[in-house]
Amino acid sequence: MMTEPSIEETRELKPRYNEQGLIPAIVQDIETGQVLMMAWMNEQAFENTLQTRKATFFSRSRNKSWVKGESSGHIMEVVEARLDCDQDTLVLRCRAHGPACHAGYRSCFYRLIEDGGLRITDEKVFDPEKVYGG
Repeated sequence: MMTEPSIEETRELKPRYNEQGLIPAIVQDIETGQVLMMAWMNEQAFENTLQTRKATFFSRSRNKSWVKGESSGHIMEVVEARLDCDQDTLVLRCRAHGPACHAGYRSCFYRLIEDGGLRITDEKVFDPEKVYGG
């Protein structure tokens, strides 16, 4: 009798979305390995990402899908998409066409937790006011 492979061993793509219908997606620079950002995807954003090779996410605050870079021009071109062993977290290995962070930094992870607070460790690479307006 044949048994189905476990979630960890299956070759079937079955992303596991949370109760809100979302899956976390971590964006990593394909060249450097630096983690650039994390955002959420719903099924539509996930499918759009795979089809267009442009990182597409779901905004919980605006309740709609958005393509990274659609207003800034800082597109994240997806080179590889990987799911973890439980198929509930996604890593997008991308070629970054500009910085990832809307606050003006290359990565959204520009602060170090130390001594009970935060220290900014990176330099801004663009002025958000000039890119997004006021």
